[in-house]
Amino acid sequence: MKLRNLAGTALLGVGALAAVNTGLRHDDALESPLVGDEGTFRWRGMDVAYTEGGDPDDPDLVLLHGINAAASSGEWREVFGDLTADYHVIAPDFPGYGRSDRPPLRYSAALYEDFVRDFLSTFDEPAVVASSLSASYAAAADDIEFSGFVAVCPTTRAGPSPPKSPLRELIRAPLVGEALFNLIVSKPSIRYFNADHGYDDPANPTDEWVDYEWRTTHVENARFAPASFISGYLNSELDLAAALADLDVPPTIVWGREAAVSPLTDGRELADASGARLVVFDRAKLLPHVEHPNRFLETVRESLVAGATA
Repeated sequence: MKLRNLAGTALLGVGALAAVNTGLRHDDALESPLVGDEGTFRWRGMDVAYTEGGDPDDPDLVLLHGINAAASSGEWREVFGDLTADYHVIAPDFPGYGRSDRPPLRYSAALYEDFVRDFLSTFDEPAVVASSLSASYAAAADDIEFSGFVAVCPTTRAGPSPPKSPLRELIRAPLVGEALFNLIVSKPSIRYFNADHGYDDPANPTDEWVDYEWRTTHVENARFAPASFISGYLNSELDLAAALADLDVPPTIVWGREAAVSPLTDGRELADASGARLVVFDRAKLLPHVEHPNRFLETVRESLVAGATA
């Protein structure tokens, strides 16, 4: 009888957990966080969503968002529109994120390096502005001829090293893994990580933006790419300083002075080792392009002009 009661209790617990996970799922289609024309890039059986704006006859500028649990092209929301005045701007959502397909793959840095290379190869000498890990993925595309390269707090590592397979598999697991991920990307957690890592001013991300981040982390299969990120499998093995030094254009590195996860000391060392120009933004952490969009726009335009005349 006791075993029967225990089994019944366990079933009730599993059922309750499944019900909670289902109740938290966002079933409606995500809208683009950027104002522009929406398109799809077909890649390895996946539909990769992107937003583009500006005159297609203007120089191509690709914006690559950083990688985190709630990542999307919406990272560029404060600068996308202004950049379209001078450039043909394209901002994709990486596979596994945003409005792109999210198959239950074991995502890896190698996969994202391949995606970035293949996506960039569809343009003729694109300029790139890339954030965090995506800057390493772009710098690894040594067969792409860039017309400009701006990296925001670039890094090769944003998770444990070496990677933690048990952690990745735990988050990937049904029921328990989904419940754990739902805790990681709850609105209080999103606000905490924004304040701790992303923004110097905790009031910078609006309630509407936090709601979008919550919705993008609660669509079906939302946990699989972040499971690889959190466990370290999206860390790059690239020698970033050497890759930046080998670029055909002079790279610019942008860094927030108050960044703690990727501290400014890392930026100074990287700039010294690669010969890159370093631009430091006061009162900013990992997202100076959101907190200080006007100065960031000036920096990007200066960098791309320098690249065009190099």
